[in-house]
Amino acid sequence: MKKQRVIVFLPAHNEEETIGEVIARIPRNFDSRIDVKVLVIDDGSEDQTVSVAKRAGADYIFSFSSNQGLGAAVRKGLEKALCLGADIGVYIDSDNEYPPEQIPDLLEPLFKGEADYIIGSRFLGQIKGMKLHRRLGNYTFTFLQSLLLRKWIYDGQSGMRAFSKQAMEHAEIIHDYNYAQVLTLNLVRKGFRLKEIPIQYQVRQKGKSFIKFKAYLTKVIPAIFKEMSRPVQKVKIIKDAHQWSKNS
Repeated sequence: MKKQRVIVFLPAHNEEETIGEVIARIPRNFDSRIDVKVLVIDDGSEDQTVSVAKRAGADYIFSFSSNQGLGAAVRKGLEKALCLGADIGVYIDSDNEYPPEQIPDLLEPLFKGEADYIIGSRFLGQIKGMKLHRRLGNYTFTFLQSLLLRKWIYDGQSGMRAFSKQAMEHAEIIHDYNYAQVLTLNLVRKGFRLKEIPIQYQVRQKGKSFIKFKAYLTKVIPAIFKEMSRPVQKVKIIKDAHQWSKNS
């Protein structure tokens, strides 16, 4: 039986303090039917992010010559994962806020044929250390996505997601600063089945977040409405593409 290849990709910009631990915690051998590889998208880091990632066991590293933005890094991660033969893609932030140990939970809906795009939801799970203004911001942007899609979403900004091969092939991220809202709007509008699973989240203890409230408002909101104004074509979803057979 051919193994399904899972590429876990981590966008990283100056994350030398955290990326090594994240990579070390990624489960590699949780199922004999899966081949897990790790890809780092170095977004123009000026510290030791790349060397730390190599020492921690990253299988592949792609580096931008200068900082392009998280949206550009996630776009490149999806592209490179496909080029590396991924059947399934997993995106996880490199800041050590999200639990790599829960990647198997994230993949379960794909293997059951229940979803094509899975988000690890902090608000369905447990959150440690998130400040009130960040929580309110998350609620606001998630509620906006829910209204636009007419579908209830619990965590529209999560930095932990899984994609079927079809979802990776059809995903479009129309701006470089961020990806979270436009990617979900794009995939759900195309007909991909979204599911959220609860995860354990803890606010980063090291390093700095790139997100600034003013920049988020001035860049992300226009991108949301640009995405919603674009026509998209429904995709014929292969719903059992990654589903385990009864005999596997």
